Amino acid sequence: MKELEIARLDGDAEARACAEMMATSDPWVFFGRTFEQCLARVTNPAGEVWVAREDGIARGFIIIVTQGAFVGYIQVLCVAAEARSSGVGSKLVKCAEERIFAEFPNVFLCVSSINPRARQLYERLGYKLVGELDDYVTRGHSEFLMRKSAGPLDEFLRKAERGLTDEET
Repeated sequence: MKELEIARLDGDAEARACAEMMATSDPWVFFGRTFEQCLARVTNPAGEVWVAREDGIARGFIIIVTQGAFVGYIQVLCVAAEARSSGVGSKLVKCAEERIFAEFPNVFLCVSSINPRARQLYERLGYKLVGELDDYVTRGHSEFLMRKSAGPLDEFLRKAERGLTDEET
């Protein structure tokens, strides 16, 4: 694999390329998501989209949400078929973690029961199962809520109030 650059989504053409990647990948194919639905997700202003590019071509992307009940939520991780098992997904998750852990002590995500390889990736990266949501997206299948934590929220807030970094505590 050549040099991989990860940066924010850049324009409509790249949004469409990411939506196409998503619409042709599981679990979105399994759940019957259309290109238009995927494009709506990619362009939703509530999410931050980070794209992994190789020679200017999108090889994967991640969408994070920093509002709502589970702030610091990885909403979507999608890697192009030809880039799977090459480290792109791990690098995108680490990018999201850096962004989220700068402001919040937890990273949350859901992974579908139909996607065991993704769950294995998250477990390798230190995510722990915190719950199972039966029939959440589709009947007969579960979503697994997973979390990676830098510590309890109250400790994180106390450090933030004092302006301390992890190295100073």
